[in-house]
Amino acid sequence: MMPQRLFDSPDYPTVPTTDGALYPVHRIFCVGRNYAEHAKEMGVEVDREAPFYFMKDAQEIVLTGATIPYPPGTENFHYEMELVMAIGKPVFQASNEDAAAAIWGYGCGLDMTRRDLQLAARAKQRPWDLGKNFEQSAVMAALTPAAMFGAVGPQRIALSVNGETKQDAHLADLVWSPTEIVAHLSRYYHLAPGDLIYTGTPAGVGPVVAGDVIHGEIDGLTPVELVIGAAR
Repeated sequence: MMPQRLFDSPDYPTVPTTDGALYPVHRIFCVGRNYAEHAKEMGVEVDREAPFYFMKDAQEIVLTGATIPYPPGTENFHYEMELVMAIGKPVFQASNEDAAAAIWGYGCGLDMTRRDLQLAARAKQRPWDLGKNFEQSAVMAALTPAAMFGAVGPQRIALSVNGETKQDAHLADLVWSPTEIVAHLSRYYHLAPGDLIYTGTPAGVGPVVAGDVIHGEIDGLTPVELVIGAAR
């Protein structure tokens, strides 16, 4: 007799693609301080020796257009608008050429952050999990195939809150390009289909409160939208 599961476990979440498919999300990697001006506004410098990472659970995915509650334990809830890339084939210890070929597509994402908890952890040199990895903190719009998006660089990346522009930059401002990130990250992980990589946020991050409407966009990609609801 086969052992029985003690409880039901959820399926992997999926993100729609612009060509009508669904992309199952297995892991979410996030790059820290990948825009120099954002690092400056956070009171730190960009580490130009190598990118660094934190993670969010796949179950924290929420799709564009959702309303999420103001999260518990924070009084300083921030948006971070990001280019997200989706891995499309296995890659390990990749060259730049292999890394580029492994990127299936791109999408608009929000890395929602409990900033006060993140900064408190940073001050004590502790992990950022309480500030970054919490329910409904990884917001995604539809993914666009890389071939339809083109070379990363000239596209504008911007975010508004209640119609007021807060973040406004270009993907050329990325310290580490998507290809460089995949090549570096694949030194430490066997990357595979189902891996999303949030590539960092430009300057202009800030707080939101219940009732706020967030709109983020990158030229050539489906915009991402989010409404902040009341705490519960």
